[in-house]
Amino acid sequence: GDAIQKAEQGFEVTPRLSALVAGEVNPGLGRFPAARDYFFPQGKALQAGQRLRNPALADSLRLIAGQGADALYQGPMAEAIVGAVRSAADNPGLLSLADMTAYQARERPALCAPFRAYRVCSMAPPTSGGVALLQILGLLKPWDLESLAPDGPDFAHLFSQASRLAYADRGRYLADSDFVSVPVAPLLDADYLHRRSRLIDPDQDMGTALPGDLALPRADDRSPELPSTSHFVIVDAQGNGVSMTSSIEMAFGSTLMVGGFLLNNQLTDFSFVAQKDGQWVANRVAAGKRPRSSMTPVMVFDREGQLVLLLGSPGGSRIINYVAQALLAQLVWGTDLQEVLDQPHVSNRNGATELEAGTAAQGLQSALEEKGHQVKIRDMNSGLHAIRRLPDGRLYGAVDPRREGLAKGL
Repeated sequence: GDAIQKAEQGFEVTPRLSALVAGEVNPGLGRFPAARDYFFPQGKALQAGQRLRNPALADSLRLIAGQGADALYQGPMAEAIVGAVRSAADNPGLLSLADMTAYQARERPALCAPFRAYRVCSMAPPTSGGVALLQILGLLKPWDLESLAPDGPDFAHLFSQASRLAYADRGRYLADSDFVSVPVAPLLDADYLHRRSRLIDPDQDMGTALPGDLALPRADDRSPELPSTSHFVIVDAQGNGVSMTSSIEMAFGSTLMVGGFLLNNQLTDFSFVAQKDGQWVANRVAAGKRPRSSMTPVMVFDREGQLVLLLGSPGGSRIINYVAQALLAQLVWGTDLQEVLDQPHVSNRNGATELEAGTAAQGLQSALEEKGHQVKIRDMNSGLHAIRRLPDGRLYGAVDPRREGLAKGL
């Protein structure tokens, strides 16, 4: 009801949306008529403060409200989606009505592991997020993190090294487990992670980490994985919680628009290379296969099984680092939740160690370079959302200051 009303009556264009439309994040946004008319009314890019209405989306939402998910996968809406993909002037796709009707959403069990006094749960493959996050936590388990400053160079170094090892495994082994063998249990095995943790030298960057040897011959992934994701967390009056990450891949997806909504560009989450040196890439394209992502929605439980924290972020392949760093700040040091989301980012995806531009993290550069790091200073487009259950049962929400929005409660 609220979403239909908003689509019908319109909402005020925010500065961020206006900047994204006007900027270079998706130079093809004006190439198809439906998106061009919506985002460039009368040929001019949307301006902050303008009221933007979307009656076509209101109609689509009414259809789904009345008929359920079937409305999306068969009938007029499915025909319109297939038509738009197949008739795209510059790059027509192969999507068919049979593809639409055959599609099924898969419910998969959560991936959980103990960490300190908690049980941390995230999403299983085809995302790489849950496995990589739990690997980072496991790899840092032997280290006395409490003795380190959460914003200091020694923690940044250990965090970057654990990230290197996790991203190395991610690039070789993580993909859609319906299509390839994904060694989730071996990757999260305590002995395996302890052995991998010994590769971390507290005084020296290890350089490019190699994936662990799991006797699975594979080539490493080559996917661009663009940052174009959304995340939110909600806890209702009954105590039910949701931590949800979604993505359309590139800021405006494929820029094809049907029924008032954009179609995704998710194929770029697959590896652009299927085979290398005679070995297959696990995350290669296949019909019916789901692409690997970095989505890392998190729910944390205490020893009594009580939900105590919900967390997640957008941000492309850096999502894993954003979420892991925030989770550690909260569970190891007990940092105030809003301060956790405000903290400067450190990221390493098994390459350069990236420090967030315009923040105190830049001050870590020389200390990390002394340990052998190649350092890059860059903007970090996270959008962390979190809810913490306080000991007295009250809920405390926090949102990332790098994007728009606020924490809202009753």
